[in-house]
Amino acid sequence: MKGDCSLIDTVMLDASAVGIVCHPRPNKDFLKWYRQLAAANIKIIIPEIADFEVRRELIRNKRTNSLFRLNRLKETFVFAPLNSQIMLRAAELWADARNRGRPTAGPERLDCDVILAAQALERGATIISENINHLAQFTSVVRWQDMTFPTV
Repeated sequence: MKGDCSLIDTVMLDASAVGIVCHPRPNKDFLKWYRQLAAANIKIIIPEIADFEVRRELIRNKRTNSLFRLNRLKETFVFAPLNSQIMLRAAELWADARNRGRPTAGPERLDCDVILAAQALERGATIISENINHLAQFTSVVRWQDMTFPTV
């Protein structure tokens, strides 16, 4: 799915995008894209569920420099904490997807995708993710590589 940045005013980064930003040697193309977001005055939201997904692995692997970057990221951009309203919406999304035969995770797993979708719906944000197939059934989602910016 292509994403014309002139039609997007707020993005929410999924765990893969947050992980790229926190990596000691981030992808140069991603960093260029990231700077273009700021130049286009697009609000960037770091959702708590993505923070959780990235943080747990950084802690497990003792990646202290990346944890520092993750903490800075939360201070730099809008941080969207989880709340009961989001979790209730996520439960509805999970049940609806399962009833339609389109689950995004096994029944025994914490389904971070539906929680992320619920957070994005609450904030009116487009999710930046590689996981288009799971998330597009709930809300607007685009790969960062597919966003287009006006040329100057």
